[in-house]
Amino acid sequence: MDRGDREQPGVLPRGGAHRGASGVPGGRRKQRVSMADVARLAGVSSQTVSRVSNGYPGVIDATREQVLAAMRELGYRPNSAARALRYGQFNTIGVILFGLASTGNSRTVDAIATHAAAEGYAITLMPIDVPTQDNVLGAFTRMGELAVDAVIVILEIHLLDAATVTLPPGVHVVVVDSDAGDRYSVVDTDQADGARRAVQHLLDLGHHTVWHVTGPQASFAGQRRARAWRATLEEAGRPVPDPLYGDWSAESGYAAGLALAYKPGCTAVFVSNDQMALGLLRALHERGRSVPGEISVIGFDDIPDSAHFIPPLTTVHQDFAEVGRRCVQRVLLQIREGLAARPGTDLVPTRLVVRRSTAAPPA
Repeated sequence: MDRGDREQPGVLPRGGAHRGASGVPGGRRKQRVSMADVARLAGVSSQTVSRVSNGYPGVIDATREQVLAAMRELGYRPNSAARALRYGQFNTIGVILFGLASTGNSRTVDAIATHAAAEGYAITLMPIDVPTQDNVLGAFTRMGELAVDAVIVILEIHLLDAATVTLPPGVHVVVVDSDAGDRYSVVDTDQADGARRAVQHLLDLGHHTVWHVTGPQASFAGQRRARAWRATLEEAGRPVPDPLYGDWSAESGYAAGLALAYKPGCTAVFVSNDQMALGLLRALHERGRSVPGEISVIGFDDIPDSAHFIPPLTTVHQDFAEVGRRCVQRVLLQIREGLAARPGTDLVPTRLVVRRSTAAPPA
């Protein structure tokens, strides 16, 4: 071999020389590209490659691009498992939840994933069919096997309020949508304040009282909204009609709308979510009742479609993106400071979005 064919010090041979060593014909197993290989090709130290691989700041842009180019050329992928074993950190947050299909849960998970990714973390989802003590503990066990740094629990069902359901001690955990702030770190929308805003808006328009279509009886959020509806009417000295029970679906809202269409004295309805409000609007339309000319309707959630209902729906806006951000913020604080979860509830404010489905009652 002449001098022109020799490997230059500190530089990994490019092209076929390197690939031939790791994947030549004859059945030899392809060798894994190491961080040292990338460092030699890029002409930098292994520490610099590690900083680029882990997204640390402080690397000059030109150097970072040089390292990334070397990674692409060699097909290098950081060994996250080895890094996790070395540093005791997996850069993964587990999410245990019941009912991914619901609007609140799906939008909260989306926000958690977005904010976790911005912090360099992935998420691992663990849905459970029935939120019992055994299923919750089983989900935590499986999360441990999948190697996560912390867990966010989204249990819209209020089982965490019961003494029979407890979370494993010493785990970095944040709970969403539960009245368990005396024992856990909880992030939730201010359900009660949102419901009060909805009912007070209708009373301020001049309605004598407000009917209510609730969420499922087992739902913590539904219970909080129903209690606030009742308390607001009682504080105003207004009669409290019997509530109608829904299950978050448009179908249940439709059934409630049929029942309320000709209810004497019904001029205003607070519906516990926008999907049920959609069904209720259809029922009132089919029965020839004008909204808001004869009956005003207000929802809760402010889903993207609510602005396009007929008429556009007045509703209570939930900031799911902020709920997700605060969940990630809280678990990362626990991870980085090595702290156990501190009890307490962090409430995210709501706001009233007034559209065309509410107006003063008919004369």
